[in-house]
Amino acid sequence: MLAPEDGSADLIRALNNRLLALSFHIREYYWIDMKKLNEIYRYKTEEYSYDAVNKFNIYPDQISPWLVEWMHNKGGYLIGNLQPAHMDFRFFSLGNLWSIVSSLATMDQSHAILDLIETKWVDLVADMPLKICYPALEGMEWQIITGSDPKNTPWSYHNAGSWPTLLWQLTVACIKMDRPEIAAKAVEIAEKRLSRDKWPEYYDTKRARFIGKQAHLYQTWSIAGYLVAKLLLADPSKARILITEEDSELVNALSCMVSANPRRKRGRKTSTQTYIV
Repeated sequence: MLAPEDGSADLIRALNNRLLALSFHIREYYWIDMKKLNEIYRYKTEEYSYDAVNKFNIYPDQISPWLVEWMHNKGGYLIGNLQPAHMDFRFFSLGNLWSIVSSLATMDQSHAILDLIETKWVDLVADMPLKICYPALEGMEWQIITGSDPKNTPWSYHNAGSWPTLLWQLTVACIKMDRPEIAAKAVEIAEKRLSRDKWPEYYDTKRARFIGKQAHLYQTWSIAGYLVAKLLLADPSKARILITEEDSELVNALSCMVSANPRRKRGRKTSTQTYIV
């Protein structure tokens, strides 16, 4: 269906237009860094027009106290969810790493994600790579969102537990951005414990000091995550089969869309083609 021939031309054109719209939407509205956080902090609400800055009517009070203290001047990331008037500010490792590998994030955003991992190393890596998300849901949030799931207690399992299988995905992202030293440091930390701990599925606590309460041992994906990371660091060229480089035509089109965005400075060159965003 996607072979470039006469019968698929309309389909490919429609897919490219959709890809442009989705890429623009995620890069523009899901991205958070100190600059964007300051912008949200000063949002005016109940704006309903084409020129609205606060397009989703987000209330500044939604900014979590932990984020105000945690966000570093260097780095940024793509947030986990964005619904009308609701933002989930947690850092999700898997989505952010694959946004780098797949070129969903821009080059600047990709570097910023790795910058954040470096600056927040103690929180996201600590004694065992890598936190699946940060921070953990606690108190009423844990009770409501996880349904008081005893496996998802704070800093355990999917509630900010640490998963060794994420190691290889961190490695691919670092290799793509020509920053393999970040992954090498994480691998060095992991190999001090993984074999000794019998290759557990996940780790618990903020610093990942304990093997997960319900973690299975000798997990294939924990072993594979470490081995793949080691092999890729030994021969980074092998990562090419996993990496998607951004299409130059999409880059140009996205640049036009950003320039035409009413939230940006007026007077820039705008795209002659209309996109639904």
